[in-house]
Amino acid sequence: MISATQLRPGMIIKFNNELYSVFSMTHRTPGNLRGFVQARMRSLKSGTMTEHRFSSEDKVEKAQLEQHEMEYLYDDGEYYYFMNTETFEQMHLMKDLLGDAVHYLIPQLKLQVEFYEGKPLGVELPATVILLVVETEPGLKGATVSNVTKPAKTETGLVVQVPAFITEGEKIKVNTAEGTYQERA
Repeated sequence: MISATQLRPGMIIKFNNELYSVFSMTHRTPGNLRGFVQARMRSLKSGTMTEHRFSSEDKVEKAQLEQHEMEYLYDDGEYYYFMNTETFEQMHLMKDLLGDAVHYLIPQLKLQVEFYEGKPLGVELPATVILLVVETEPGLKGATVSNVTKPAKTETGLVVQVPAFITEGEKIKVNTAEGTYQERA
């Protein structure tokens, strides 16, 4: 059992006696109310999307899956290709199965691919990934201690709010759970 705040996109959980893949999650802590986790999940049985609001204190059962370390190779628009780092076998997963995890996949990224009864279900991303900023507004001179942010598009298409001093061509560390800027890489 894990805390609801530890949910990550791509994670497979058991919810209402069914397997669900976490598509996206947002941890919210509104002013004077209790914090909660809003999760969008896809049923692996029916393929339907559902949203559920977990309390921050809720415990969620993580499905017991086989995990194999794999390296992300490339995508062709519809399929994402991975290679097992031990057997060098290659396999592919569909974009819908990966959900928001596709925004963090860069070539040579090592991650855990989860299997249930021999069938690949999804991926478990590392806590942070390093992405290249490909498009953002010009940086401001001397804007080193300001809390002003601006949108920056990364090499995978993910848009992240970054401090004003980040410029195009820089590498940044991004939190995969919340899609937020952590630091320069």
